[in-house]
Amino acid sequence: MIETERLLLRPLHVSDVDVFVELHIDPKVNRFVGSFSRQQALERLTAIQRQWDERGHGLCAIELKSSGEFIGRSGLQYWEPFDEVELGWTLRADHWGHGYATEAAQACLDWGFTTLEDEYFTALMRPGNEASVRVAERLGFAPRREDHLRGRPVTVYAVDRPAKLPAA
Repeated sequence: MIETERLLLRPLHVSDVDVFVELHIDPKVNRFVGSFSRQQALERLTAIQRQWDERGHGLCAIELKSSGEFIGRSGLQYWEPFDEVELGWTLRADHWGHGYATEAAQACLDWGFTTLEDEYFTALMRPGNEASVRVAERLGFAPRREDHLRGRPVTVYAVDRPAKLPAA
């Protein structure tokens, strides 16, 4: 669906359940995003597929173009409690530090502003997630407000639609 210099991004599907569980089982990864049992992952992936069907966007698998290896997820997720769309990214720890999160998230952000009508996108940051804050800042996000998601505090970062890009 989306291709960058080094990555392919495609909608996540229930068939990705094993790599999805594996991604989130690592304590370095799930520290901020949580882990999933196989059943929870199937439910989450079903909801992601439903969002693609109903809203035309959702989370994507990130794969290396060179090998097809699944290295994480990124994409646009609608959060009903906020009535906002969040740009998110989660990569396997062994692929941190190579710029993949920024590359994937930038591609999703560009796609979102080109394809969707939202005037801004958010990025929800848990306290202490400094690596993701740096990615968000590289993408032009800035803190907008403090809030709570599922009973836990988050800083809501946001980036507005570029003036030169009219809504789709």
